[in-house]
Amino acid sequence: MNSRLVRARRAVLSIFFVNGLILGSWVPHIPLVQEKLNVGEGILGLALLSMALGAVVFMPLSGLWSGRFGSSRVTTLTAYTYCFALPLPILAPSLITLMVALFIFGACTGAMDVAMNAQAVTVEKRFNKPVMSSFHGFFSLGGLVGAGIGGLALANGLSSMFHVSLICGLMLIATVTTVRHFLPKEADVSTEKPKLVLPRGPTLGLGVLAFLVLMAEGAIADWSAVYLKNVLSTGPGLAAAGYAAFSLMMAIGRLTGDKFVANIGPVSITRITSIIATFGLGAALLINHPAAAIVGFGFLGLGLSNLIPVIFSAAGRVPNVAPSTGIATVATAGYFGFLVGPPLIGFIAEVLSLQIALGLVTIAIFAVSVFASLTKPAEGGGVKTKDSAPSGT
Repeated sequence: MNSRLVRARRAVLSIFFVNGLILGSWVPHIPLVQEKLNVGEGILGLALLSMALGAVVFMPLSGLWSGRFGSSRVTTLTAYTYCFALPLPILAPSLITLMVALFIFGACTGAMDVAMNAQAVTVEKRFNKPVMSSFHGFFSLGGLVGAGIGGLALANGLSSMFHVSLICGLMLIATVTTVRHFLPKEADVSTEKPKLVLPRGPTLGLGVLAFLVLMAEGAIADWSAVYLKNVLSTGPGLAAAGYAAFSLMMAIGRLTGDKFVANIGPVSITRITSIIATFGLGAALLINHPAAAIVGFGFLGLGLSNLIPVIFSAAGRVPNVAPSTGIATVATAGYFGFLVGPPLIGFIAEVLSLQIALGLVTIAIFAVSVFASLTKPAEGGGVKTKDSAPSGT
């Protein structure tokens, strides 16, 4: 194996970890920001939507820039910017400034997400085997570590600004030592002039899958604790265990997913794991017990874990479409699902019930298994899996 390529893979693993750790470091501060500004859950939810809006706006732009200047350059720039954006929401003195700060923070994470995934697809093509799940696994690990460190820091009386300043400094150092090992910009600069495109053909189908998967992820992130606390009458500590189980199993699934994708192919892994996710969430909703819900949320995380890596990998291999453009198009559709999913669940829960609202999410996940063939590798995609083997082999 080319040592340059091995270093590039390690660099991409590291930058995914940096991205996840910065995002995870923000999460423990959300209740403190809410208390500081004295706003209710509804107003806080509106402010948090501005973060998702920033991501959705800048994702297609990042794809455009990555195709023009190379994903390595855009990943480097957005990683540095993301580090400096972390303290902004915590420093915000009012609701309006919080929304502006979260828009900037979301813009940085969305732009960095597209660029680093484009670099990851380029590395995966050079490896000629699936490695995308491991990248997303390091993102999940970063999120767990970031949230864990943040929680410990705040629990031990450290100030919010001390914590985020420390994280900012450490992640800047990590970025400086990492980005020099990316593949050169020539590796994925588009030969044609990059342009913003709407989803169509293969990217439309993959965009719909990404929309459904990230809608489910957003719904569970925002409503799993509420379901455990309000529907199953648990305490706040046990209520948090549902999302913890979901996150842990997602990280495990992503770190072990590449070999399964290589052995049984992206189509089969998409079909099997989406069915696992469907049964996991279904069991959590049908068995009226906190333990069953926590275990069910864990299986949901395991089932969803490799779907976005597989979908993004397929998006980066669509024929006649630059990898950065394909990923940006699909990621934007996916994060739109992440944006509208939680409020939609809340609206349905208000009219019907939270169980029925989350039950609709199981239908969305099952639909992914029905249309799993959309993730089939393109001819000459550069990544060998079982699904890409010629018939009869």
